[in-house]
Amino acid sequence: MTKPYVFITRKLSEEIIRPLREIAEVHIWNEEERCVPREVLLEEAKKADAILTMLSEKIDKELLDAAPKLKVIANLAVGFDNIDVEYANQKGIAVCNTPDVLTDTTADLTFALLLATARRVVEAAEFVKNGKWKSWSPLLLAGYDVHHKTIGIVGMGKIGEAVAKRATGFEMDILYHNRSRNVVAEERIGASYAALDELIETADFIVCLTPLTEETKGLFNQESFRKMKKSAVFINVSRGPVVDEDALYQALLAGEIAAAGLDVFAKEPVEANHPLLTLPNVVGLPHIGSSSIETRAAMMELCCKNIELVLKHKQPKTLINKGWGLSVN
Repeated sequence: MTKPYVFITRKLSEEIIRPLREIAEVHIWNEEERCVPREVLLEEAKKADAILTMLSEKIDKELLDAAPKLKVIANLAVGFDNIDVEYANQKGIAVCNTPDVLTDTTADLTFALLLATARRVVEAAEFVKNGKWKSWSPLLLAGYDVHHKTIGIVGMGKIGEAVAKRATGFEMDILYHNRSRNVVAEERIGASYAALDELIETADFIVCLTPLTEETKGLFNQESFRKMKKSAVFINVSRGPVVDEDALYQALLAGEIAAAGLDVFAKEPVEANHPLLTLPNVVGLPHIGSSSIETRAAMMELCCKNIELVLKHKQPKTLINKGWGLSVN
């Protein structure tokens, strides 16, 4: 009997994918940094029973129509805005992601980015490396305190809760805005629900962790930044398109807000000459929210396990499209 065919869109650890090789023919785009070309992905989709993909790959109607055998898509991320989930569901294809295993790691990075931006850590490190440190002065690279300040978290899911928990260690007041109240976070962490405008106007640190949807696209815009304190620090570890990047650039340039820490951009990889990256009060990272050795390994293992389960006609661990059922495969 012919084994099912699995295509993986980026180089992964051979040790992690070994269990898949026992039940399937596995083909990998064997590069770590360069995305699989669209034409290659479309060709692979024609024969694939399963695709393990990254956020960088667009799994849209065109690709799904080109994949008559496809049974499961495993996305190496929590977010899945790169996948047309509704159409996949119509075609009886299971769509899986990697929630929970990256919550604490992403929260660590979020708070690290907040601290680095507030205290000008990257700017200070470059100052030393470039031989500019000639003497000590009272306000040399002075940044902003984090302790005892107010943090405003937009998107109080599991990662938002984990960030809020870390904020308690800095004795911060915690505001949050979410589509629905998170009573658990209010009771367990002492977070307070606020309308979005109230949060934006009040918080010293505005942390964006909201998923990308039609409603959240461009959520942070010129009007939003003008409502923030001049000393406000804006942090985005969600998705680039939730921010109007030109509006953010203008707000930073005009001194309407103090600084920004960005792990995500509207177009990724971001160009080195992007206007935001020319500003000294911007810390830009290459979308590494969940990038620890331990967590990325756990994410890869979960993707492989989900594929294995579906190919064995079993329910996957982390199914996104709840309308999917084994009876349609």
